[in-house]
Order: sequence, then C-alpha cells, then structure tokens
Amino acid sequence: MTHSSVLAKDLGTGESKTLRVEMLTPIVEADSTQEQAERDLALYSDEEWAEGQRRLFFIKPLLEKPVRYRADVEEVAKVAGVHFTTLYKWLRAFLLSGHVSSLVPAKAGPRTGTRMLSAEQESVIQSAIDDKYLSEDRGTAQDVVDEVKRRCRRMKLKVPSHITVRARIRDIPKATALRKRGLRDEARDQYQPLRGSFPNANHPYSVIQIDHTPANVIVVDEVSRLPIGRPYLTLAIDVRTRMVAGLYLSMDPPSSVAVGICLSQAICQKREYLAYLGVTGEWPAWGVMGKVHSDNAKEFRSRALSRACEDYQIDLQYRMKKTPHYGGHIERLMGTAARIFLGLPGKTFSNPKERKGYDSEAKAAMTLKELEAYLVDYIVNKYHKNIHSGIGMTPLVAWERGISGSDKEPGIGLLPAPEDPARVQLDFMPYEERTIQRYGYQLDNVHYYDRVLDPYINSVDPKTKQKAKYLIRRDPRDISVTYFLDPADNRYTAVKYRNVAHPAISLWELNAAASRLKEEGLKGVDEDQLFDTVDRLRQRVDDALNATKSAKAARRSAARRPPGTRPAPAKQPARTVAVPSAANDESIHGQKGANDQSFGDDPFAEPITPFSVSLKR
Repeated sequence: MTHSSVLAKDLGTGESKTLRVEMLTPIVEADSTQEQAERDLALYSDEEWAEGQRRLFFIKPLLEKPVRYRADVEEVAKVAGVHFTTLYKWLRAFLLSGHVSSLVPAKAGPRTGTRMLSAEQESVIQSAIDDKYLSEDRGTAQDVVDEVKRRCRRMKLKVPSHITVRARIRDIPKATALRKRGLRDEARDQYQPLRGSFPNANHPYSVIQIDHTPANVIVVDEVSRLPIGRPYLTLAIDVRTRMVAGLYLSMDPPSSVAVGICLSQAICQKREYLAYLGVTGEWPAWGVMGKVHSDNAKEFRSRALSRACEDYQIDLQYRMKKTPHYGGHIERLMGTAARIFLGLPGKTFSNPKERKGYDSEAKAAMTLKELEAYLVDYIVNKYHKNIHSGIGMTPLVAWERGISGSDKEPGIGLLPAPEDPARVQLDFMPYEERTIQRYGYQLDNVHYYDRVLDPYINSVDPKTKQKAKYLIRRDPRDISVTYFLDPADNRYTAVKYRNVAHPAISLWELNAAASRLKEEGLKGVDEDQLFDTVDRLRQRVDDALNATKSAKAARRSAARRPPGTRPAPAKQPARTVAVPSAANDESIHGQKGANDQSFGDDPFAEPITPFSVSLKR
C-alpha cells in the first residue's frame, strides 16, 4: 500500500479493504447558515475580495491549531472586533470550502470597513493625504487631519472625525507610503520579497516553479506525417521533491492559457490523464501549492491567473530581474527535457553547429500527440524513479517521504485532491464579461446563444442602473462553445454558436482571419465574413499541403485547428522512422532500472485532446 491508497474499514460489515485515494470524497455537514452559493471568483469586487482576505488574516492562527478552545476564539474575536460566534461562522465556512471566497460577505450592505462618508468628504480626505502625507515633505497624520478640517470648512462640508482620517491613512499599504514619501530604499528592504530564494520549501508543494521552453525536436502532422515545426513546452516542478507537477505541450507560443492549463493539471490528480495517454505508472503529485514562482513574462500576469491564485491561497511570485539563479530548479528540469529530446528522431540540438550534417525535418517522425505521450511516460517511469543529485534520492521517494514521513521528519499527509477538477480548470481559464442581448452575446464578433440566456436579456444591474454584465469563459483552442455562469444557480452552462452551421475554430484562426480582412482594407466586418475568411484560409492551407515551398507552414496552421476539423487522412508515406519507447530509452540515464515500466502494445492508440470542462459547476 502506497500513499496513493488507504486501508478502509466497512463499518457495517467490519471488512477491511484497500481503496485508491482518488475514489474517495469527503463527507461534510451542510452549513445551514450559508446564505448563498459561492460566486465565481472573478465576479467579486476588489472591496469584497479585500474583506475576505481580512477575515482570513484573523482566523489563520486558529486554523493552524489542531485543537481550538473557545477562549482562543474569543480572544481573536476581540481583536477582530466581532462576536465570537461570528468568528466561528468564518472558521466553519473556510473549513468547508478551503477558499478565500467563502469568507466574502454574502449580503450587500454596510459591514466592517464600509465607508459611510459622502463622495465629497472622501475626495477631500484623499486629496489631503496625497498633498500632505504621500509626498516627500513627509507630513504627519495630524497635518492631514488639520488640512481636512480646513478644506471641509472652506467647502462647507461636515468635518469627518480625526479617527476616520487616521483610519484612511492606516489603510495605505506600508510599502506604498514609504515609496511616495521618498523612502524607496527602505520600502524595498522592508517589503520587497526575496523572490526565488526558497528557505521555506520544506515540504511537497510548498513551492512550485514554472516556465516555458521551445522543445528541441520537430514534430510531424498527424495526417501527412510531414514536419510542422517545434512545439512549446510548459513545465512546473516541485522544488522540495523535484517531482514534475504538471506540463502542457502546444504548437502555440507561451500564453496565459498554457500557464493556466499547466497549473490546473498540477493541482488535480492525473490518473485519468495517464489513462487517456495510454501511459502506465503512478504520478501522485496533486494538491494546492503554497507558492508559484515564475519569471516576469506577461503570460504570468493575467488577471484571471492572479485572481485564481488568490482564491486558492497560492502566493504568486515573480523572479527578480538579473537573478536567473533564483529559477535554478525549473531551469535544470528544462535542461533534462532538452536531453530527453536528444534521443528522439527530428531532434534539433541546442545550436546549429551541433546540428550540422543532421537533417532534423527529414528525420522527424513523432506527432505532437505521440511526443506528449512519450514525454509523460519518461517523466513518470524514468525521471521520477532515478536518483536526483540535488536531493540524493529519487523524486518519487522524496515525495513519499514528504507525504508519509520518515525516521527523521514527519510527513504532512496527503494533500486534499480537488472534488471538481473541471471547476479548477475553469478557474484558471481566461474570462470576459458581457451584457445579454436579444441575440445572446458576442465575443470577437462571433455570436452565441442558448435559451438559458433568455431571463437575462437586457437586464439591468439594480446597483449601477446600467445593463448587467455576466461572466463567460472559453477555451481559445476551440471557441465553438463558451461557458456562461448562470447567476440563478451559480453553475456554468455550455453556450454554442448562434449559427450552428459554423465550424469549430480556434481563436488563433479567428484572429488570423480578422487580420487578413484588415489587410484587405475591410472595416466593420461581420461574423459571416470572418467565417468565410476562415474557410478561405483553411482551403489555402489544404491546397498548400502538397506544395513544396509552403507545405510546412500549411501543416503547422492545420495543426492549430480544433480536433475534428483538420484535413481528411491521406495515404501514409512509405517512409517510416522507428519511434523509441520512453521507458526503455537508455540514452539519458543509462541502464533500465528494475522499477521501470513501458508502454502497452500501442502507446499512441488513444487520441489526445484539450481538457474538457463540465457543463455545470
């Protein structure tokens, strides 16, 4: 029995049996005090989100105690300024969900932190703070109080309490105040995190590093088996154990979508993913990580990613400039991946000099799907089972010790697995907000409709008196379907094209069509023109597949279409190139170990498609 299974006892029959962890689900008592279903995390205002984080700050010390006494709760409640029963409600809500969003107030209206002053009074306070306090003159809080009093009397406004004014000053982030008061060095020394230094990476998933790299191998088209170019690989690694946490392989350049898919895969269990790829073996890394460390690229700074990390209490940190050594763990993993590719047909080496005399395109033999299956098999059955020089043991053993413990240190226990992997995947995907019209809604000039939208046509937000906006998510790899968050039950519903005759296309194809129409001088294009252009460009790609000069670009373009819309199969070329088995490949780590496993009879029999999401959340 390993950490991926548990010994369970049937309380009815008394029989004991071994059960896999992923087959278990927690039983929690329904909370009758919960006033409304949890909203999608993207819909909370900044003020609501801040209140949820404030409440987490107070209950966090209690969460860390294995036994919580009423006296402890009452003491914290006094500091928080609430009744101890309210604090118990906060604790119960967070323990049931594990998310910051459960602490966001469910009802609108005045609450702790609500500002009751008029807009004019608030404007006077803010301007006085900017002029007197947040300046290199470094005025005191009393200077601000006096200035507010003077300006309010001049404007014939009621003078706010000095307590209120001082509270506004206390709300200013310390680092911001120091910087604006001319103390930048002090702000940096006191509040800027030491990004990339990991003294607290003391258990599995405490710190995850993530990055991208072009794969040093050329892949071939699924139909023609001819080269289409190098894919991009996104990898995430657990710093403590060196276990690979997640990966994503695509022909598209690095993007926020790649980051989101890789992180959501790292959080979720991977048994179904391995079965889908036809890879045998165990990949027991799952759970919510404490920190994600990345470089400063724009794909790591999307609002969807930042909000998702906040909701899952993931500390998203960025590597400081000119400090490449802070990303050493993921860089070494990228180096390992590069060596893996060196054993494959179609390898491109690391520089042109090494590639001299080797025709990478002529030797290319693996499709993107086959490469993904090979890479996952290698990670699971070789990399995780070979001794890592940095930790003196295999990543798999390091993970098991971190979870189950050893003679020298206790384990942290199994990390909770997400009950709804589809929800995790959605949380890390891009989103848009749209009003609902009689025709439905549109994204990038493409219209979507379903009867579920009817109750919200031309609806108005009662607070702003403006047309209400609703949350929509979509997978850029196939935009034929979007996911509408129905506020009636806080569930996602699949909403497809209004014109069901349109083919499934990727966002990349749609943008390419829009760019072509712009080049042709057309403005104000409509949906039909866009899809006609997509069809036209697809036909050109299909026609170019047999041409010599443009065939490679055409095949790469075809590979970006959604599954099921790619060119029809053609006769396979007579040329065949042997594709190695990852588990039997001895070119990187030497002789095959006793624990190594291999593919089945046909490792590439199953198709590989983007992750699917459930229609209901």
